[in-house]
Amino acid sequence: MKKRIVSLTLVGVLAASLLAGCGSSSSSSDTTGDTSAAEETTETSSSSDSDLDPELVAAVEAIADVGYEGEAVDLTFWGLSSRQDGLEGLTEIFNEANENINVTVACYDTDGIKDACKTAAQSSSMPSMWFNWGGSLGQYYVDNGVTYDLTAYAEENGWSDTFNSGVLSLCTLSDQVCGYPTSYNVLGIYYRTDIFEQYGLEVPATIEEFEALCDTLLENGITPISTAGLNGWHVMRLIEQLIEYTAGADLHDELQAMTTSWDCDAVVEALTIYQTYCESGYFPDGFVTANPDDTYMAFAMGTCAMDVQGQWYDAALNNNGADVSVVSWFPFPNGTGRVSAFAEMVQFSADLTDDELEAAMLYTQFMNSVEATDLYPNDYNLPLPLNDAEMPDAETQPNVESLLNYSSEYGTFTITDQAFPSEVADVLFNCQDAIAGGSMTPEEAATQIQAAIEDYQAAN
Repeated sequence: MKKRIVSLTLVGVLAASLLAGCGSSSSSSDTTGDTSAAEETTETSSSSDSDLDPELVAAVEAIADVGYEGEAVDLTFWGLSSRQDGLEGLTEIFNEANENINVTVACYDTDGIKDACKTAAQSSSMPSMWFNWGGSLGQYYVDNGVTYDLTAYAEENGWSDTFNSGVLSLCTLSDQVCGYPTSYNVLGIYYRTDIFEQYGLEVPATIEEFEALCDTLLENGITPISTAGLNGWHVMRLIEQLIEYTAGADLHDELQAMTTSWDCDAVVEALTIYQTYCESGYFPDGFVTANPDDTYMAFAMGTCAMDVQGQWYDAALNNNGADVSVVSWFPFPNGTGRVSAFAEMVQFSADLTDDELEAAMLYTQFMNSVEATDLYPNDYNLPLPLNDAEMPDAETQPNVESLLNYSSEYGTFTITDQAFPSEVADVLFNCQDAIAGGSMTPEEAATQIQAAIEDYQAAN
């Protein structure tokens, strides 16, 4: 079986020149997404098919016959609607080339797929394969015995020699490899270099310098940080950096592992800084109820100067006509240098037969091949989470290599909603909103988060 993979992007394709999108680039523990929007198909309906390079199409078609010799199988895959063009187009090619395998794709938005998969797990109706994130989001399916234990398969097929150790570790939960790694992602502060240059701003080395540049932006009518509170995870990206700043690396790791109390001075201090940022106008008006998709619009239009995003952001901006030559990034000045990271993967139903698992793995490897990436580059995260991965084109994705190189040098911590179980992350998200709305103090929030942790630990 082929061992080359490509990661699927987590950013939604923005319609109307970056004015809308289907899903977020980050993981989330919220399960309020609309699952009724799922669309099942085995045919490609992309209006851009005529724009595909015939040579790249031919390259994909040349590898589409995967040589499956087992019994005829019908498989289902649940993926993200933000990647629908590639999912549908590639699945159609695959189905046509393999008469004994038929794959049906269903597409959901970012939070909708979480809701759909949890509902399916509770009703014993999981698809054959589904997109998921690592950490606690993938852990749910391990704990409930619905995802295939790939530990033996991974060892037999040399996954430790194929995938980078960081992504493989995030897909290894409760001592089992529980998914096929498709991407490894790190986050930083993306910023508009043209806006910084216009107002004489420099990349901050300290949090005091960061706050000073935010004040300068406000004085000139520019909202400093594009963020949105719907479903919680986008605002969380900044709060976790504030906790890294106030707690330091070791204590932050303990907080994320829930081995020390969140009802502590470091958490209160971080949430107090966040409260100050809210009161100072560092975020857009009404951000608590805003959709994270709108952060792309504000950044692209120049009404906000910064956005907390990962290396996928280059592809998203470039794909929608933004000028990436005026976009760069810097690490949040948290004092440790670490950035947050997360993994994506494909999980497989524990009920698959041997033939179904073989066919499902062949399909997954085809969908995550270099050829598939070349044909639908903007539906994938780059670079591949491989030991020998090549970096994307620096002209169209100029920040990817520096982000990943930086993370290798300075280290990472797991993004909070993959470190936390959903029961705890949901409380964190509610506390974020309450602090922003003035109905909760940082002290009260720290107490509530710790209470949620203790409730979760008592129940598990």
